[in-house]
Amino acid sequence: MLVENHYPQDTRVRNEASLLAASGYRVSVICLRKPNQRPVETVGSVRVYRLPLLELFKKTPSANPTLAQALFLKVKSFLGYLIEYIYFTSACLFSSAYVFVRHGFDVIHAHNPPDTLFLVALPFKLLGKKFVFDHHDLCPELYLSRYGGRGGLFAKLLRIPEWCSLKVANITIATNESYKQTQLARGRKSPETIFVVRNGPDGRRMTPAAPSTRLIGKGRHILAYIGSLNPQDGVDYLLRSLHYLLYTLKRDDFYCVIMGAGDSLADLRALAAELRLGQHVELPGFVSEEDLHANLAAAEICLDPDPSSPLNDVSTWIKIMEYMAYAKPIVTFDLKETRFSAQSAAVYVKPNDESAFAKAIVTLMDDPALRKELGLFGRRRVESHLQWSVVSKELLAAYRFLLPSHQPSILEPARAYGTSVTEPAEERNPAGTLQA
Repeated sequence: MLVENHYPQDTRVRNEASLLAASGYRVSVICLRKPNQRPVETVGSVRVYRLPLLELFKKTPSANPTLAQALFLKVKSFLGYLIEYIYFTSACLFSSAYVFVRHGFDVIHAHNPPDTLFLVALPFKLLGKKFVFDHHDLCPELYLSRYGGRGGLFAKLLRIPEWCSLKVANITIATNESYKQTQLARGRKSPETIFVVRNGPDGRRMTPAAPSTRLIGKGRHILAYIGSLNPQDGVDYLLRSLHYLLYTLKRDDFYCVIMGAGDSLADLRALAAELRLGQHVELPGFVSEEDLHANLAAAEICLDPDPSSPLNDVSTWIKIMEYMAYAKPIVTFDLKETRFSAQSAAVYVKPNDESAFAKAIVTLMDDPALRKELGLFGRRRVESHLQWSVVSKELLAAYRFLLPSHQPSILEPARAYGTSVTEPAEERNPAGTLQA
């Protein structure tokens, strides 16, 4: 597996890798390295190789940029991403060659972005290996959502590696039906080679923790957001909604904890200070799993401020299912895939309407019975349809389709790579054991 993110912090990749390992596949992950992480270790039964991070420029847009500033940012960001993607793709190629020589593998499973990882798979496909394209993000739409505009040269250029990835892939994985339709339209894929593997909370998120006594002790309505803090994620909409809630609706009986990291964290902290939200909002950045669970358990209302955009309109957010797993009512903008996931677990607001978002928060603050009703519906829906143990079955179906003649036994999984967190002494691939 190739992913330009951290492992095991990337929830979707961790879930997929762990499931395949538990099902008898031997899995190696090539990813980025966080400070203090080991370059090579075994996490559970997944072998992990980590690459140094290369980041040339800050790529977040400034508030109200001039035309010249916006153009300069687009050019700088394009060059930055281009160089960083060339670096990561090249590093993955060399690392994959190392894994191939030392351990062997049968499948390269690439999680985008970037969409350039098909280049890593090409030489191995000549050797009969399979390629899986796991379509996390629509990169052209991600670019438009992050930097604005309705198309143009950069967006068209991003269609090229996406098209190549779809064409090179033996099978593709989509996170929802909207992404599947995109793959059918852009890549002309055969429907039987596309598998919809939705995001869903794993067992750890399905077992609510004890609520944070620190937050409960504030004696206010606790609001919570978990997720990325990037320009396209809409947390600036949330902060402006909270400003409206505090200063226009005159409600000061709330406290909002915004958990997550991303390119916009510093800008969002500055915006919170500018909006005079300091006594009602905290942005701690990355928090431990323990604190995240405790804070989420303490929340009365959970928030999804993803605004309408080319990417967000068709994307599924795992935070929605995690809120539902904790039986929390949700306030969210009314987007297609969000409504499919949450259904009656949320109060839906006209997209990008910050004042309406604030008023929906008030509705839930003042109606504990409605909060309970929405929360219980969400919990039931996750249990029956959306938790990882349910939606992950499609991933195993994808691998059965990919490798029909050689299936590992789920009852007798391949031996894990030892119990230590260092490279194991035994490095040879046992005959007949599939590797991803």
